[in-house]
Amino acid sequence: MSLPITCHNTQFGTLGQIDPSHLVAIAAQGYKSVINNRPDFEAGPNQPTNAEIATQAEKLGLHYVYLPVVPGSITPEQVAEMARLLKTIPSPILAFCRSGARSTNLYQMALLVR
Repeated sequence: MSLPITCHNTQFGTLGQIDPSHLVAIAAQGYKSVINNRPDFEAGPNQPTNAEIATQAEKLGLHYVYLPVVPGSITPEQVAEMARLLKTIPSPILAFCRSGARSTNLYQMALLVR
């Protein structure tokens, strides 16, 4: 399965909402870590939960982080945590949210943190 990943560089990509089954393709594309930037139940009860995705990521040996961000309300603390993650978790890294835009914005802000 081909996922519409936006590759920002060789070490970081973003994607819209995934479900646990997508993690097989994500791992097959070489990603080592996944960051979930979407709060649970943002889209209602049918949205895959952090726990469901984390369980599958663990089974596949992927490093998984839950860093939920509310649309339009990215905090300085979230930016600092994203910057820390970019420096410390195994790469390449894939981050996702509803459409990928929030993860992209968070990534771009984190790049400015020294």
